[in-house]
Amino acid sequence: MVSDRQRFRRSLQLYRSDFEAELAFKKVMLSLLVYPNCFERSLKHAHFTGSAWVVNYSFDKALLTHHAQLDKWLQLGGHADGLEDMCKVATKELQEESGLKSFRLETQEIFDLDIHTIPERKGVPEHAHYDIRYLFVADEQEKVLKNHESKALAWVPLPAIAGLCNGNDSIMRMIEKTNVLRSKMSAKV
Repeated sequence: MVSDRQRFRRSLQLYRSDFEAELAFKKVMLSLLVYPNCFERSLKHAHFTGSAWVVNYSFDKALLTHHAQLDKWLQLGGHADGLEDMCKVATKELQEESGLKSFRLETQEIFDLDIHTIPERKGVPEHAHYDIRYLFVADEQEKVLKNHESKALAWVPLPAIAGLCNGNDSIMRMIEKTNVLRSKMSAKV
């Protein structure tokens, strides 16, 4: 029987990107898998997290959270806390952080990879999040419910996100990928 960790390692190995940064992240992420606790916060220097890049049906808006602790607009996501199925982590975080019930996972494949530094806070030393992102589609008309981790939730038109996120490279990359998908969808119609 194949474990969630083995499935994840395989999906990471198979992941392809046109972005050099993601290829570098992939290599480093694969090396983190040697740690038995790489999916837990107990690995102090770095651990895996899962995120949901949620877009509306027309692929022209994304659901963002104004993260309470980091004071930044970001995609939904969080710690794996021992769960080794990163897609399940992203799905759980989407539900917990937005309250959405009607959404679909666009593909089981990884959508994006990112490694970012989390500053020291309340005795937890600075560390890296090895973030695995999945693409979800949801109805922007469904009511969203923020939780304690968020100052606000909003469906934001893709062109307006750059200003909210101060040009965050990883978010700009996900916007670019979303625009490519929207163009492909339009070409099919």
